[in-house]
Amino acid sequence: MKEKQPELDLDESDIIILEQLQRDCRQTVAQIATKAHLSTSACHRRIKALEENGVITGYVAKLSSRRLGYSVEFFVELSLATQAEGAFEEFEREVLKIPEVLECYLVGGQYDYLLRVVAVDAEDYERIHRQSISRLPGVTKIQSILSLRCVKPMRGLPLR
Repeated sequence: MKEKQPELDLDESDIIILEQLQRDCRQTVAQIATKAHLSTSACHRRIKALEENGVITGYVAKLSSRRLGYSVEFFVELSLATQAEGAFEEFEREVLKIPEVLECYLVGGQYDYLLRVVAVDAEDYERIHRQSISRLPGVTKIQSILSLRCVKPMRGLPLR
């Protein structure tokens, strides 16, 4: 079991920095510093401290799945045959190898895992389902849910 990390004591400037980075991480440190009412060097030190403390875990570019040819997205609920630790480890090791699986969550409730999967079209999803998802070790039940439209995309964590 993982130890719970102590909450960090973030002040208003830290919150502004984090909000700005979540909004657009391509801003210069000087631009962020102005919004956080800090000098550029103080802002840079704070960003480095937030990275070192694990609050900032990385920077990514958000890509358009549609522009890249992925026109459908599915949520897939999966159940495993056993709740043994080894079964979870084997499943998780193999699901990491499927590039169309964007996210995988171990969940509580009726199913064991929830996947977010992209595909070019329904025929492509059928291929992914048949050749990859259904062949994952220990899977006994699969429920696919077609996402019609994202109503509220992830824009960052609430900080206030």
